[in-house]
Amino acid sequence: MKNLLPFFFILLLASCHTGNRRSALPEVLATDSIRYARGIEINRYEEFTTVEVNDPWEKGHLLQRYILVGRDKPLPGNLPAGTVVRVPIQRVVVYTSVHASILDMLGETHRIVGVCEPRYMDTPAIQEGLRRGRIADLGESSAPNVEKMIEIGTELVIASPFQNGSYGAVEKMGIPIIEGADYMESLPLGRTEWIRFYGLLCDKEALADSLFEATEKRYLDLKALTASVAHRPSVISEKRFGSTWHMPAGDSYIAHLFADAGADYLFKELPGAGSRPLAFETVLEQGMHADFWLLKYNQPTDMTYSELRSEYTPYEQFDAFSKKNVYGCNTGRVPYYEEFPLHPDYLLADYVSIFHPELLPGHERRYYFQMK
Repeated sequence: MKNLLPFFFILLLASCHTGNRRSALPEVLATDSIRYARGIEINRYEEFTTVEVNDPWEKGHLLQRYILVGRDKPLPGNLPAGTVVRVPIQRVVVYTSVHASILDMLGETHRIVGVCEPRYMDTPAIQEGLRRGRIADLGESSAPNVEKMIEIGTELVIASPFQNGSYGAVEKMGIPIIEGADYMESLPLGRTEWIRFYGLLCDKEALADSLFEATEKRYLDLKALTASVAHRPSVISEKRFGSTWHMPAGDSYIAHLFADAGADYLFKELPGAGSRPLAFETVLEQGMHADFWLLKYNQPTDMTYSELRSEYTPYEQFDAFSKKNVYGCNTGRVPYYEEFPLHPDYLLADYVSIFHPELLPGHERRYYFQMK
């Protein structure tokens, strides 16, 4: 196998990049209307479609341009610079549980031949494929088993990019790497809208559009319920990790969800779209009197107030603790990370039922439950 690797790399490198053989570029026939996602642009040409992924860390720069060409069509001779992807995609390796879940929603898990870190993969079809040996365990996403990737005939990788990160030896394989920067979207429906890109990859465009539109409708209907609420209860999020409290910033998806659920997020002025490291004293000073405290954790059993206090005694100074208004999401027992990128409506429904239970009587929460 090792003697074949250089030859394999040369073949693949020659096949998936357009290089400098371009003539005059064809005219764009249409640009898809993207309503919420800030990170992608889809342009239609006569013989191919391009998907441009914006660099979430450098405004105004492209992270990648993907050129989607039908698998059964000849390669056009006037392509723009970018990575050619033959669609529908085949023999896919998936690094994250989120992207495995997206392909599952599209009915396309049969295209997956390998995954990284399968212990985090809760999708039943993936676990079944692993048990039957149809899907390979490729180890850690930071250093996947490249020889096994070659052995199983990998044609494409879907991964989540990181700032200044690299894919190591996988990049040298020359196969397309789809950099799914959907997790960097700050608007909840923006992240969901990326399913339109994955639908194009799988030749399931109509299904992807219908899934997105159904989620969008449910989300906007829930948001409309809280538009005119007279009182917006205050809320804080998460808890300390080590000595730092990573608080969602004001343009984060959590901050947007809180606002859409009719709550007053006490850290909405924090700049940025991710999370901000804060000292406990800062959080206590600003959030002591919050009406609600919502947090995530991962453990075999649901967390209790006693366990939360044992973890860090000063937590009991928060009003939400003393008034028993702490709600927890045990990500080890519910499919939070697999579902919320495609179903922010599920998460929004939980939030609305917590902050304004009268608006959703009888709602059975999916993720967040009142701590006992």
